[in-house]
Amino acid sequence: MASMSPPIHDLRQHDETATHFYLDVRCLICRFLGFIFGTETFGNHQQQQFPRKPENMERQSSFSRDFGHAAAETYLITRLTFTLLRYLGVGYRWYTRLVALACYALLLMPGFLQVAYCYFFSSQVRRSIVYGDQPRNRLDLYLPTNTNGPKPVVVFVTGGAWIIGYKAWGSLLGLQLAERDIIVACVDYRNFPQGTISDMVKDVSQGISFVCNLIDRFGGDPNRIYLMGQSAGAHISACVLLEQAIKESRGESTTWSVSQIKAYFGLSGGYNLFNLVDHFHNRGLYRSIFLSIMEGEESFEQFSPEVRIKDPRNREAASFLPPIKLFHGTSDYSIPSDASINLVEALKGVGAEAEVILYEGKSHTDLFLQDPLRGGKDDLFDHVVSVIHAGDEEALAKDASAPPRKRLVLEILLRLARHISPF
Repeated sequence: MASMSPPIHDLRQHDETATHFYLDVRCLICRFLGFIFGTETFGNHQQQQFPRKPENMERQSSFSRDFGHAAAETYLITRLTFTLLRYLGVGYRWYTRLVALACYALLLMPGFLQVAYCYFFSSQVRRSIVYGDQPRNRLDLYLPTNTNGPKPVVVFVTGGAWIIGYKAWGSLLGLQLAERDIIVACVDYRNFPQGTISDMVKDVSQGISFVCNLIDRFGGDPNRIYLMGQSAGAHISACVLLEQAIKESRGESTTWSVSQIKAYFGLSGGYNLFNLVDHFHNRGLYRSIFLSIMEGEESFEQFSPEVRIKDPRNREAASFLPPIKLFHGTSDYSIPSDASINLVEALKGVGAEAEVILYEGKSHTDLFLQDPLRGGKDDLFDHVVSVIHAGDEEALAKDASAPPRKRLVLEILLRLARHISPF
């Protein structure tokens, strides 16, 4: 039977239950309106065209140019969304998940609005700094108010099922870490179907390179950089880190060094594509689209850090890796905690320094979203900050005397959101 194939390879079947991930892409349309508020650039990293001073980094573009950029990106996302929907169709499960997602977002909206206000209007946030030549090659910087001395830096890669990831998803983390005198760079990257896994890995690596080479211009310490990823972002950043370590172990030329990364934090990530595709299939979720994102099963080994580190040809790369700390909730049904446990075991098996910290009863979104919105004490946040500030007595003293973080959403709303969460 003849069919018109879209420019997406390996879409073999209509997966009725997968489409809830796809329509979520439509929410990306809204985010591009943020460009209307004005953006900042810092040259093209790939072409090595950098200004000499930070004060020259602000864009002098007109309102009409910003609006035109937003319109072009909106058109692109809309076209890609309808391409996906045309080949996947819709179904009952899709509608129920969409309703659950809408209710979930509505319950957490009081917190989202407060974070969004800071994201767009805080002087601490430098939005949409360009690090490459692709449309999504941008990052946001969250800068501490205290500018005394160079600051440690966290490069954060957001999740989003490889489809709806966006740099602004890291706003809450970025703002809270900036309060502890830590610079945060939230790196954006191409999502599917704008790109597949190799494009995502390439983008994130280029973003890390930008930070490693230029963060000193923003007051960051290039010798104290930490890499962190959440969910799909944890998978992508782990792929980038291991690929970089392999290249360096083979003596290949690179634009940044693994030695600049002092530690890696992986939050609720999946690191073995063979296990992930089986897990998604068992839950009735988007197997066909997962295969397309990951460029087919023939690419699973290349983009599975757990599998790749066991390859005898890559064993030497283990000595180049920084300390690795993985965090996971035991009630995470989107990506089971076994994913982190198994990666740590594989890393230890080749002599790398790694540990996994499990949080009893926590879901896929609790650690990254509900707990920070709850305010007060947060064990994961405190652990990350203590690692970053280790050896800095003044910073540790300030952390110890820091006031409790503000609650952004009522507890009853957080409990309801967790109950109906589609994740």
